[in-house]
Amino acid sequence: MAELVSKEILKTLVPPSALNAENFQELAKKAIVESLAVGQTLFKAGDTDGKTVYLLSGELELLSDSGVEKIIRAGTDVARHPLANQQPRQYTARCRTDITYTRFDTDLLDILLTWDQLSGIEVNEITEGTTVEEETLVTQEGGDWMTRILQSKSFMKIPPANIQRMFMRLREVPARKGDVVIKQGQDGDFYYIINRGRCKVTRQSRTGQEITLAELGDGDAFGEEALLSSAKRNATITMLTDGILMRLSKEDFDELLKAPMQQEVDFEPAKKMVQKGAKLLDVRLESEFKNSNIKGSMNLPIYMLRLKAESLDPSKTYICYCDTGRRSSAAAYLLSERGFDAYVLKGGLMALSKAKHPGA
Repeated sequence: MAELVSKEILKTLVPPSALNAENFQELAKKAIVESLAVGQTLFKAGDTDGKTVYLLSGELELLSDSGVEKIIRAGTDVARHPLANQQPRQYTARCRTDITYTRFDTDLLDILLTWDQLSGIEVNEITEGTTVEEETLVTQEGGDWMTRILQSKSFMKIPPANIQRMFMRLREVPARKGDVVIKQGQDGDFYYIINRGRCKVTRQSRTGQEITLAELGDGDAFGEEALLSSAKRNATITMLTDGILMRLSKEDFDELLKAPMQQEVDFEPAKKMVQKGAKLLDVRLESEFKNSNIKGSMNLPIYMLRLKAESLDPSKTYICYCDTGRRSSAAAYLLSERGFDAYVLKGGLMALSKAKHPGA
């Protein structure tokens, strides 16, 4: 039976250490200890293996055409981060000693990080002086729900034909007081708009405590985050009153709402946009940002977007990036939903091997 990496060691690695308990356990099941002997090659320049690799013990050297570029030793701060993580690989990694290492499917790790960071505000963030109002999910009583939807900043970006089709495809769903509309941890399947009634948004903390994050009223929408990257529901929505909900399928949401608001940009156009005043926004974790980033970018982890979006300049264009584009795609949508002009840097940092940094 394959040996698994100890959870104590796994908790020292970036970014796996930042995953919540459930996603950390999921990753831990796949953290297999592998080994190579001195002189053997871990990966070669030009490889596209789709793996995120960590050195657990021993030493290796990163080689380029000009020779040894860097020596990596297990247990150092550098070794806490993925090894030369760009794809295709920019370096050949050769063992200076016998080594052990572990590697994860990059897409799997990125999906877990996306689910984790879309999971909303954690208990400690709320208790450290954060008010519900700051999360922008504040109840707005009264008014016609259609009027409120059409007046929202996000819907101003949707083509009129799409909005008309959306209203035609919405399905009315009666709801009673106490009904659980969506439950934290379930798969996302529908996008909801409140026609009439009120509901509360709650999230179960890591300690099992249920925290009320907000209340929603007529015209408020919810459920989009789980649809952005096929994530699990990040909160539970429970009806506080009898009411009527309007429901849109994931397929219709993707076609009519997500696609028109998703703007991708390649590196050369991004570089020109930055020169004209656009801002690069790194939506990865702070620890990932500190390890590697695009020169001139600012860091705003996706899970903090609700709290910190108001600190961004609404007159600026923002180009969101992460490792692959998955997290930044969700971030750009959430910013667009709040009225910002937001783009996704196509391919993310993984694609930088064939292009210059836009901020350079």
